[in-house]
Amino acid sequence: MDRFVSNTTSRLDAKGRVSVPASFRSVLGRDGFDGLYCYPTLDQAAIDAGGHALLAEIDSLIGRFPPYSQEREELRVALYGRSATLKIDGEGRVMLTEELKSHAGIVDSVAFVGLGHKFQMWEPERFRAHLAKATATVRALTRRLGSHSPDSDPGARE
Repeated sequence: MDRFVSNTTSRLDAKGRVSVPASFRSVLGRDGFDGLYCYPTLDQAAIDAGGHALLAEIDSLIGRFPPYSQEREELRVALYGRSATLKIDGEGRVMLTEELKSHAGIVDSVAFVGLGHKFQMWEPERFRAHLAKATATVRALTRRLGSHSPDSDPGARE
């Protein structure tokens, strides 16, 4: 699989390291990224993480704005200026920076959450609250849209 999926929680060890889930390390390995690219999520108390696919998405986003524009420079500062490239040790662990842990409120455990081309790291209680809210939003959306769209219903008529 070439996507980050699922979620799991791991504890930080006595030295402050946390084990990246093996399935996530496998995706990073196939991606060819040596390490783990991380930055504080812009709209959540979480950490975005990934490899080349995440960097390509950031480059694409920044490239949508004209060179030297204020928006482009602010995105560069927010997405590159606060990021870190973390080394994954031989046991699959990383040491999160104090800035990253502080942003996400991480103290002793990390919830790893797969989001396809990237994953996020959350303080576990914050993630549970976020997951409950996201689930409620999806349920409401499903009720509003119905269980299927007319485009996917072979019996639907135009």
